[in-house]
Amino acid sequence: MELFNVYPLNDITPVRALGAQLWDDKGEQYLDFYGGHAVISIGHSHPHYVQRITEQVQQIGFYSNSVHIPIQRELARKLGEVSGYADYTLFLCNSGAEANENALKLASFHTGKSHVIAFKGAFHGRTSGAVAATDNQKIVAPFNAGHQISFLPYELADVERVLQAGQTCAIIIEPIQGVGGIIMPSDEFLQGLEQLCRQYGAVLIADEVQSGYGRSGKFFAHQHAGVRPGIISVAKGMGNGFPIGGILIAPEFKASYGLLGTTFGGNHLACAAALAVLEVIEQENLLAHATEMGEYLRTELLANAGAQEVRGRGLMVGIKYDFPIKDLRDKLLTEYHIFVGNASDPGVLRLLPPLNIKREEVDLFLQALYAIIPAQVRS
Repeated sequence: MELFNVYPLNDITPVRALGAQLWDDKGEQYLDFYGGHAVISIGHSHPHYVQRITEQVQQIGFYSNSVHIPIQRELARKLGEVSGYADYTLFLCNSGAEANENALKLASFHTGKSHVIAFKGAFHGRTSGAVAATDNQKIVAPFNAGHQISFLPYELADVERVLQAGQTCAIIIEPIQGVGGIIMPSDEFLQGLEQLCRQYGAVLIADEVQSGYGRSGKFFAHQHAGVRPGIISVAKGMGNGFPIGGILIAPEFKASYGLLGTTFGGNHLACAAALAVLEVIEQENLLAHATEMGEYLRTELLANAGAQEVRGRGLMVGIKYDFPIKDLRDKLLTEYHIFVGNASDPGVLRLLPPLNIKREEVDLFLQALYAIIPAQVRS
């Protein structure tokens, strides 16, 4: 049997990793400035993370949600404390797509409605409802296309016009679009959405799958705007590579047996990984560090990178050029051994390094970028 060939692959086989460094099967060393799509939040193979998972698997790795799993409650308490959402409840699952799927489902149950507002350039996952709310028709199969979704620009008047029809259960938005190219709605726009949701009885869902867990310098990117969504979806950096996702649910939502469910979600190992992430974020003050390193990186890029625009917050950064960045990205990888990312906008270089990236590692990336970008572009 062969693998179903859906991924274009770089000809690199990582076999070991530590912090922001990777080593391949030939012994070559790489700098990870992308974190496997923002997944690596506290660095590869962090000692506390390794210890937490090792100790847990030596006791019990899995049992289903038909028994008491105290580590789930421990995770919920810690996440509420660190995120500032102690009054919310937590449903655990396995991925960002699954988190958004459950968020949309719960909003529909709660309101009795089925229409959803999403935004141009959105990416919410590849499962049925999540992919229908993703603004990329190439990955929406006919089976998924029956959902009632409106894709709107960041214009409050357009949102209100759709809400006035009275059919909308939820507005789902990325506080910072990742795949879309590090696009940020304004704080005022997010505040306006919160008000409109309250006015028209829709649920505001903040998709923090990529922008959450300290990535923006606050625990959640929407906290820069001071809003409190009805549901917050999380994954990626939540487990630092161990598959886990979840939704944080406001107090007005009432649970009932069988309303949501999962086999693997919230298993012992996943919760141990997620607890380790929160503990390291807190112990190493990584929100402040992400803010500091992000400001340094953006300041340097604005002054020297020759970019049209430098977008983002914290360590979620997009560099917008007036040319396709594919060759630039490829040279960073093959000549300088630095992993970076792209976006749906071919002119955007996407940077998502671990939150504990060191300043000297940021400088290594900058030196490589400046060596590749022609001096006339940077002047």
